[in-house]
Amino acid sequence: MDLIFDVNDKPKGGQLIFFALQQMLAILAATIAVPMIIGNGLTPAAAMLGAGVGTIVYVLFTKRKSPVFLGSSFAFIGSMLAAFAGGVSMELGMLGLLIGALAAGLVYVVIAALVKAVGVEWLNKLMPPVVIGPTVSIIGLSLAGNAIGDLTKGSVLRANAEGELMPVASPYAAMLCGLVTLAVVMICSVYGKKMVRLLPFVIGIIAGYACAALLTVIGNAADLDSLKLIDLSVFRSYMFSDGLSVKTFFSVPDLVFVSAFKGTGELSASYLLTILVAYVPVALVCFAEHVADHKNLSSVIGRDLLEDPGLPSTLMGDGVGSIAGAFFGGCPNTTYGESVGCVAITRNASVVTILAAAVGCVIFSFITPFIALIASIPSCVMGGVCIALYGFIAVSGLKMLKAVDLDDNRNLFTASVILIAGIGGLSISFGSVTITEIAAALILGILTNIMLSKKAKN
Repeated sequence: MDLIFDVNDKPKGGQLIFFALQQMLAILAATIAVPMIIGNGLTPAAAMLGAGVGTIVYVLFTKRKSPVFLGSSFAFIGSMLAAFAGGVSMELGMLGLLIGALAAGLVYVVIAALVKAVGVEWLNKLMPPVVIGPTVSIIGLSLAGNAIGDLTKGSVLRANAEGELMPVASPYAAMLCGLVTLAVVMICSVYGKKMVRLLPFVIGIIAGYACAALLTVIGNAADLDSLKLIDLSVFRSYMFSDGLSVKTFFSVPDLVFVSAFKGTGELSASYLLTILVAYVPVALVCFAEHVADHKNLSSVIGRDLLEDPGLPSTLMGDGVGSIAGAFFGGCPNTTYGESVGCVAITRNASVVTILAAAVGCVIFSFITPFIALIASIPSCVMGGVCIALYGFIAVSGLKMLKAVDLDDNRNLFTASVILIAGIGGLSISFGSVTITEIAAALILGILTNIMLSKKAKN
């Protein structure tokens, strides 16, 4: 792929601001979703702050050679919920989040030290293109259901007869806005000139939001719930909960470490063991996904990140960045496929853009109107964006198979096993520890490739 901005390029001031905003918008929906799922005092603003800090740490450890953003990891949701299980206090739960993130990050640090000692060649043999390619595709395909689910949802919710909060807007109205977003993204990316071609997501989200706002205004005027897509009450709850005050414009996020330090007196050996069991095995599984993400990004930018800056550096950046992010926001961080997809579509691999987006996340986490605006973007708009993002991830994995001889049954079976296991949703649970479908498919593919390669040599 011919990059418009290479890894070391520095876009000019005005361009850089818009490029950074685009990266932020690409990752924010997923980043703020994790604290909203966990609850228990975690907030989207703190998660944004943690993602920004974690990404800055990652960029420093990778010597500004890897253009990817770190955001809240979905793989640790079960682990994070375990920190609050059993009716523990919010303070002890917050402390559990920090201890768990520290343990998970240290797993990456230990693996980085081992890789540095023995080299990375063994990894290339263990995970050749026939294994990594389909696995990368699974990363995108496994998220397809989320994108399509969001495509038909607005953000105005109301409890149904069972007490469940459900969108009131018609799925067809939501789909219209999502498809408008997707269409604008595609048109800008394919036919756009200069800055328009470089900012398809920003323009697409603005177009989709405008469409949703128009329908919402009509819905409110005519009292038609089916057209109410944007929840305008978030502006009131975020900006005017205490009336017109300083908080209307600026507010400090609810930082996790502040509450966590209050829970140190409640810490027990049994609770500590529970946290370690919940986090450490998941970190070992996430190592495989870390490798797949960086292989994918390597194919996008045309250079092997596992060689330069090297897998030890990316692991250290991911591990320490995850610890730093959790210190502020509670959520362990991970490299984001949305960020890789944004790089692939816009062909902007500038690490300066990633760094600017990280700094932007830190700054905007304190600006209340921005947090409210992000929270008000309806799911359908982000669903339209994610169809493009996740699709690019899936296709980039398939592109890795171009150099693989699929007429050879060894390769055919290996790729087939990974794709079917991943798309089929194969996952394995051991108590509170779950091996995700991506990790399970990758492990099964590695075993298949080893078994058939040995057979071929006999």
